[in-house]
Amino acid sequence: MKKNKFKKRGFNKRGKNSFNHENQRNFENRMEVREVSIDKISLDLANKIVSVSGIIGKIIQTKGPTIFSISDATGTLSLKGFSKPGERAFPNLKEEDSIKAIIEIGEYQGEIEGEIKQIFKLTSQEHVELVKNINHLQAKRAKVNEIPFLIKSPILDKLRHRFIKAAAEIRLAIIQQRPIIVRHHNDTDGYSAGFALESAILPLIEKEQSSEKAGWEFFLRAPCSAPFYEIDDSIRDAALSLRNLAKFSNKMPLVIIADNGSSPEDLLAIQHGKVHGMEFIVVDHHYSSKDVISPEVLTHINPFLVGEDGSRFSAGMLCTELARLINSVKNIDQIPAMAGYADRIDLTNPEAVDDYLKIAKREGYSKELLHDISTVIDFVSSKIRFMEAREYIKVIFGTPRENQKNLVTIMAPYIRKLEQKGLAIAKSNAEIETIVETTLQKLDIENTFPGFGFFPKPGMLVGMLHDDLQKSKKIEKLVSIGIMQSAITIRATDKANFSVHDLIEILNKELPEAFVEGGGHKNAGSISFLPKKKDGVLKILKHFIEDRSK
Repeated sequence: MKKNKFKKRGFNKRGKNSFNHENQRNFENRMEVREVSIDKISLDLANKIVSVSGIIGKIIQTKGPTIFSISDATGTLSLKGFSKPGERAFPNLKEEDSIKAIIEIGEYQGEIEGEIKQIFKLTSQEHVELVKNINHLQAKRAKVNEIPFLIKSPILDKLRHRFIKAAAEIRLAIIQQRPIIVRHHNDTDGYSAGFALESAILPLIEKEQSSEKAGWEFFLRAPCSAPFYEIDDSIRDAALSLRNLAKFSNKMPLVIIADNGSSPEDLLAIQHGKVHGMEFIVVDHHYSSKDVISPEVLTHINPFLVGEDGSRFSAGMLCTELARLINSVKNIDQIPAMAGYADRIDLTNPEAVDDYLKIAKREGYSKELLHDISTVIDFVSSKIRFMEAREYIKVIFGTPRENQKNLVTIMAPYIRKLEQKGLAIAKSNAEIETIVETTLQKLDIENTFPGFGFFPKPGMLVGMLHDDLQKSKKIEKLVSIGIMQSAITIRATDKANFSVHDLIEILNKELPEAFVEGGGHKNAGSISFLPKKKDGVLKILKHFIEDRSK
């Protein structure tokens, strides 16, 4: 008769029941099995027998073995139990159970795993002790190394405790195997913010779960489809996450909203996500007259919360500083300067942008190169729209640097020609009128440009047109607007005494049936309204400029 090697060594070959505590102790005594923490497991232990303890995070039944994903606060490891093809091994074990297992270390498709030789469920008292110990170790591991900011700034110093809180919460989510979703604005500053966070978070996820594939299951970065985190985004994020919860036993995610998130328009979407168990962190620099977001989120980083002007720091600048606290990461120190120039922070806070530019230059990035990269990002973002495009975006941001250089070299001149064409069309179709002492420049975008897919985008077109007239005519009091069927994008000079936020308030008071929404900065933003109320909105806008010009 053929010998049963599993029976001889005390293994439960069919995996139908866990061994009891007495069998476990006898087995360990005979085999002299060493207990190790998951972070100590590597391929150096291949084919070795060890003991691990942890909590079952999820159970996956394959066509072959049953996979138990366990965590012990130092990391995550997949344990493979086999009964027979497609049959559930150890059916008495459930998710959230605490277990101890004797395993043989191996590798499958590039990932370290453990083949279960013996496994049992801990007692209630042992479970409580293990959970307590895991929570303590997780909090300790999530603690942030409080390194200095890249530059010296009183604004950053005022926000420091919020940065520390956000970084710790993000690190803890990674340790606890919570998926992370980064939602950001669809422009250079938003992409800069999202990519900086992605660069810090992905390596930690892959390290925590000992798998390069984990970054695809536990991380998503996607642009918002509006200049705020709207209910559509929240429904999509919740639906996808609930599906992954049901199908893969994933936890509900931590959502980081970058370059959006601070306004009342974001509130419903955040509250909707919380109903489904999602949690939120907001990193933004846009102004809101009232902070309705902070009570709803884990933490909220925005200069206006500490009495500072959000136009003095962009989201890309803030998120790069946050990323450095989350993880020591390379190839992001050039991002703040690029984001600062893209969002015109050099006009409101030239000292900070200049300090960031000095850092970028040490990394080999000139001001001109940063402008070219920003141009490519704006163009690409208009084409990929709301795709994640993770690998493509990595190239634009310099991974690898040689590909970035080649891409920018061939793309930037082409995009500049498109910008020149767009500006020429805009200048030839713009209308100018004087309201008291203020010049109003109007561009009918809807009836001037081809429509969907045209580059530059409306906001960029109005900005270019605004800058050109300012430069060529030396106009100090200037308001430029791009008019569409149900929206207006706005740029204004400081001396025009304009305010996007005040305009929205007046429109909703005097023309409530237009249902005006919008936001942005004081001198740069956009509003939306019902198409049939466009003429009424324009009339009130002109009266608003007239009143502010007196």
